[in-house]
Parts: sequence; structure tokens; C-alpha cells
Amino acid sequence: MTNVAIIRCENNMDRCPLTNCFRCLMEKKEGFATYEDCIPAGVFTCRCPGDVTVNLSKILKAKGAEVIHFCTCTFAKKTTDGWVAKDGGFCENIDKIIEQVHKETGIQCVKGTAHLPKDYTVKTWDQGYSSG
Repeated sequence: MTNVAIIRCENNMDRCPLTNCFRCLMEKKEGFATYEDCIPAGVFTCRCPGDVTVNLSKILKAKGAEVIHFCTCTFAKKTTDGWVAKDGGFCENIDKIIEQVHKETGIQCVKGTAHLPKDYTVKTWDQGYSSG
């Protein structure tokens, strides 16, 4: 069973209770579709400009998280046509933040949770490289 943590963006925390992110995690859908079995390991909110995210990730890892997913709202936005990655989400530095978290903690990081944009391929940082 994989212990999965979620880091979300402060710019969306007053509008989103992570309901769909947790539903997708428990049902192993969308950004969590690759897991045979997984459970939530914790949640943190990243605050701009993301300087504390490495420390938050170290805490999650110490509490048993094996993978950290960064919410879709960090890189995509909701439109009348659904969620789209074009023109980005709440964080213009999300790839750099994810890379830094992976590099400094060694933990696998995944870009995406629920509401994945159409034709989006989930990107994973693992074993020192980014793939997507």
C-alpha cells in the first residue's frame, strides 16, 4: 500500500476542500490511477513563494509519505471547457518547486491530482529525473 501525501496551493485553499482530490485518491483515478492500492498520508498547504515546501515535504516523509502529489490547481485552471493547462494555474514556479522537493527529500513527486486537463500526461519526479 502506497502512502500518498498532497500539497495544495494557498491561493485555492479558501475555495477547495480537496474533496475531489481525496475521492480520486481513494478510487485510484486521475492523478492516482497508477496505484494498485493507496491511502492518504497527510496534506499541507504551500504558501507563496514556495520556500517552505521542502520543509513541509520532509515532515510528510517523516510521517510515512512515500509519494507527494501536487494539486492540479497549481498548474491548470478551470474554464467553461473543463480544466486546461494552457496559461497555467496558481503557481508559475510549480515545476521548480517540485524539482527542489524531489532533489532535497528523495521522495517521488507527482504533478496532478483530480481534474486533470484533457490530454494531460501525469508528470513524475523520481530517481533524479523528470518524466512526463
